[in-house]
Amino acid sequence: MLCDERCARPIGVFDSGVGGLTVLAQLQKTLPGEDTIFLGDNAYGPYGDRDEADIRQRSLEIAGRLMHMGIKALLVACNTATSAAVQVLRAQLPVPVIGMEPAVLPALEAAGAGQVAVLATAATVRQQKFKALVQRTGREADIIPIGCPGLVELIEGERGEAQIVEYLLHHAPDRARQAAAVVLGCTHYILIRPAVAAAFPGAKVVDGNEGAVRHLKEVLEEAGLRNPRAAGGQTRLITTGDEGIYLPLFDRMLERARPFAL
Repeated sequence: MLCDERCARPIGVFDSGVGGLTVLAQLQKTLPGEDTIFLGDNAYGPYGDRDEADIRQRSLEIAGRLMHMGIKALLVACNTATSAAVQVLRAQLPVPVIGMEPAVLPALEAAGAGQVAVLATAATVRQQKFKALVQRTGREADIIPIGCPGLVELIEGERGEAQIVEYLLHHAPDRARQAAAVVLGCTHYILIRPAVAAAFPGAKVVDGNEGAVRHLKEVLEEAGLRNPRAAGGQTRLITTGDEGIYLPLFDRMLERARPFAL
């Protein structure tokens, strides 16, 4: 298949910080021929403790910047931004918009009759989109949402596993300790998967990255936007923060994220 001007354009990916690099790693593995632009909004993030209207407005601004760079699709690699802004982004942008969703349903399947703990930002837990997702399962009593204020900052500060485990044990209610599955409801949290596994021994740890990228692939194919190259995609990394600080951090975090790409 020949690639016209539209399918040769890059895919835009954005997050409030480094967590979206875990999604980018999955995208690079699943769609290695696609060019990508990753934008980390480090000057304004993390989004998790911000007001929903502020998150929505900022997401529109970041999406507009990526649109000016000629993207063919937008992947919102942030659960908080997805909850707050994905509907307005889809209404206003002329390209496909794919968001993230906490992998609650796959976790319930993995848990069987057991309970599921959902680690997420405070904003994600309180937003209606997440509450509606929980209600749709019909198993509200088996789902334990755990808001994690400050955890994103610990991850971006590259704190050690022991400190992350201590944080998780402090914030998790007693009944969550016996959960059969744990959802990583923020893309940042995939970077601490080993610490989550240590804090919840025996639990299946589940994230939504693979599902989001698989959906992106399907949307691109249906719209005739898939780049047919088998490999060779190029990635541009951009930050709204201090480039001298964040671009080296992006490189380190992307390398950490690659082993978690399925």
